[in-house]
Amino acid sequence: MTTHTTAIAADFTSALTEAEAARTRLDFARSAPKVFRALIGFDAAARSGLDPALVELIQIRASHLNHCAYCLHMHTNDARKAGESEDRLHMVAVWREAPHFFTPKEQAALALTEALTLVADAGVPDTVYAEAAAHFDDQELAQVIALICTINTWNRVALSTGKVAGADERKG
Repeated sequence: MTTHTTAIAADFTSALTEAEAARTRLDFARSAPKVFRALIGFDAAARSGLDPALVELIQIRASHLNHCAYCLHMHTNDARKAGESEDRLHMVAVWREAPHFFTPKEQAALALTEALTLVADAGVPDTVYAEAAAHFDDQELAQVIALICTINTWNRVALSTGKVAGADERKG
């Protein structure tokens, strides 16, 4: 590690510690442990049997749309650990302009993620649903829908409780 990189890492660690110390909102897991455990179970059931790379792409895209820095940081790191390329991670937010980075199945999942995450804007258009249904069997499609619902819930929990990006509480 270079001296510059070491200094940046130290600055980040210091800033993260300060941000966490300044956080004044409730700890959701501690305040509603049954709800928190149920959400973890729902999340685990939703992702079961799905391609881990697809799971992360869905979670990253929903987190972009919901402006959830905490979840975006967590899931981009998870994707990297699972072997996802930096190129694809950089293209998730603009996947429609760079479709060649993603398979047709991933594109269908990303479109469904956008529609369901932004459901109040236009519902889930029949064309988006049909494209997803063409790439996933009924069980997979149900699980993709459930996964989109779980990441949207996690985003809302993180945003409402003031989670700090970079503080992945799963580590501790």
